[in-house]
Amino acid sequence: MKALYITSIHTFSGKTAVCLALARRLQREGYKVGYFKPVSAHPWEPIPGEDYDEDAAFVRRVLNFGESVEDMVGIMLTPALVTETRCGCTGRDLMPEIEERYRRSTGGRDVMLIEGGASLREGLSLGVDPIRVANALDVPVLAIVRYRNPVSMADACVAARQQLGERLVGIIVNAVPEDALEFVERIGRPCMEERFIPILGVLPLQEQLMAISVGELAEVLDARFLTLPEKKDMLIEQLVVGAMSVEQMLPRVRRIPGSKAIITGGDRTDIQLVALETATTNCLILTGMLHPIPEVLRRAEENGVPVLLVHHNTMETVESIERVYGKTRLGQKVKLEQFEALMEKHFDFERLSRSLGL
Repeated sequence: MKALYITSIHTFSGKTAVCLALARRLQREGYKVGYFKPVSAHPWEPIPGEDYDEDAAFVRRVLNFGESVEDMVGIMLTPALVTETRCGCTGRDLMPEIEERYRRSTGGRDVMLIEGGASLREGLSLGVDPIRVANALDVPVLAIVRYRNPVSMADACVAARQQLGERLVGIIVNAVPEDALEFVERIGRPCMEERFIPILGVLPLQEQLMAISVGELAEVLDARFLTLPEKKDMLIEQLVVGAMSVEQMLPRVRRIPGSKAIITGGDRTDIQLVALETATTNCLILTGMLHPIPEVLRRAEENGVPVLLVHHNTMETVESIERVYGKTRLGQKVKLEQFEALMEKHFDFERLSRSLGL
């Protein structure tokens, strides 16, 4: 059996998306693929007393795996566990639990894809950071670097090599803006290769992949649809807070490209009606649990704009969205296909296969 540990240097770098693209490619080639997440650093509790990992559940659903989410996760860093271990001060070793669960998850698999942490420090105080996990499981590592600027890209690549050593089989530089592609390809990539840092892929930034669906917004905000729940898969590329005057609002909305969600108070009828005048307003998010007037809902229905009602105030709503916005989620078929096409064009599958001995 072969295995690959996929981790990232920065948050929201695209680990789960890469896992899915690799898994589906390997499945098409006839391999029996498994998925394992050693450390769930941010589990959530949809049902009191039942902890859950969102990424593992997402992968299970997309790849149609039969095992339970619990069988796909090593340990969950719940508040209770962190308190019990006092952030690693009790001396309890969590690694044997991860190793045992990993062994159980590998049965009948040709290739295991292991999704690592959001950074090389995640879980460090508890002794379950990506470097220690990769060493304990004795697996090669593919690291993902989200492009920010030339220096941070190079720093991240060199840091990955220094910390992961010979386990590093390659790096993906993800979300590279168009105006930086030439630098990365002509200067950055050759420079890293000279330092024995294999760059297996340079993925251009595609704004639609960073978009979030109306349904995901509703889930994150625990919102109620007032209109058009059937449009939950509509993608939102930009968020606009409608807290200014009507005179300022309309020019601003028109200047911002892409599909937009307008966040405003449920009592701001003036902003709501102005927002509905623009063709690129794809969602209204009304805060404070204040219902709009019937005219707003009528126009929203006519224009095909879903309206969400949330309990939080505008600031709390924005903060909730910011925690997940930009995290590539491929729940919509069009996004998954788009990312797979991006990988097919810009990622060196053959070089990775040789490194893994496939």
